[in-house]
Amino acid sequence: MRQVFLPVVALVPLILHSGDWPQFRGPSAQGHAAGVKLPSNISATSPNLKWKSPIPGSGWSSPIVVKGRIYLTSAISTRAGLSLNALCLDAASGKLLWNQPIIKVAKTPRMHRKNSQASPTPIVENERLYVHFGHMGTACLDLNGKLIWKNEMIKYSPVHGNGGTPVLTEGKLIYSCDGAKDPFVVALNIKDGSQAWKITRSVDAKKKFSFCTPLILPSPTGAQILLPGSDMIGAYNPTNGKEIWRATYDGYSVVPRPVVGHGMVFFSTGFDRAKAMAVKLGGKGDVTETHVKWILPKGAPHTPSMLLSGDELYMVSDGGVASCVNAKSGSVHWSERLGGSCSASPILAGEKLFVINESGVIYILKTSKQFNLLSKSSIEERTLASPAVADDALFIRSEKNLYKFQ
Repeated sequence: MRQVFLPVVALVPLILHSGDWPQFRGPSAQGHAAGVKLPSNISATSPNLKWKSPIPGSGWSSPIVVKGRIYLTSAISTRAGLSLNALCLDAASGKLLWNQPIIKVAKTPRMHRKNSQASPTPIVENERLYVHFGHMGTACLDLNGKLIWKNEMIKYSPVHGNGGTPVLTEGKLIYSCDGAKDPFVVALNIKDGSQAWKITRSVDAKKKFSFCTPLILPSPTGAQILLPGSDMIGAYNPTNGKEIWRATYDGYSVVPRPVVGHGMVFFSTGFDRAKAMAVKLGGKGDVTETHVKWILPKGAPHTPSMLLSGDELYMVSDGGVASCVNAKSGSVHWSERLGGSCSASPILAGEKLFVINESGVIYILKTSKQFNLLSKSSIEERTLASPAVADDALFIRSEKNLYKFQ
């Protein structure tokens, strides 16, 4: 692990603007953009397009936006191999402010055609930017792009590349390392990047690889980290990594971030046939027989995360089928094919659900127990990254560009 220490300064906790989007799926990590009004005409020729900026290299990390700045990661080809970089753009103009190389890779690792070498989304907290590249390394920078620390020592055998984004809590950066063998969850100390703890997954799954992003669950008795993986979802103690409870199922290559509400956690079981699953929160040890509330065998996503609004749970399958489900019972209100394949996680703004497919088509649905498609438009460019919302603007990363609509 390499450590680069900057001069000691007083750290003032970051006060997020009401419009900030500091992590994957926004401030709540659940895809909600509260109190904003987004345009319904979102296309390459829309008058709502404020700017379109080319992004160097390639990557599917989602944009995050804090205090008028956008942060991304990207993999850039060089003569020596691959450079894994952190990028910063001005949210008002789209101008690239800095492009900082973080990790150099001599031999480009293999990955799935729908993945990239820069898929995990950055996080900003307390004037620090955290970037993650899976088994290739993790780093912390200040918001001017200066490296504070870098850890390239957490190794595992990836399958299809990297995907899961870390989460920050209790002075730790926590993420899954569900590779081809010996899957584990690890925590790094945010002060210097050293390993705080490492815990092996307790279920011996036949196919062990997954790519899930953890979710912090606040609790009166202490926070828990909810993290699905192959054949199990586990709740972990962020202080020491110990497993608190688990529920089991058959599934691997789990990607969607879980959502919580009504005293339950909702998630997808992954491949081969994804199922939506609801598990009652709490308990100790294996709670499969006592806490699984319902299982829905159709319409569950392999990649996009779900979205909870009131009593309704919305999900979009990778095949482009959108569904609205009663979160408490698992009964289906409606299920409709939108078209195309989907990888990006939907977002909720007001009573509107924004769904973007892999061809750049944007569907806007009204949140309702009845299917209601409000509009359909397109940026006419491939995209797999989840969008971000900040200051009444929508940011979409495509294969080559970053778009701002307002």
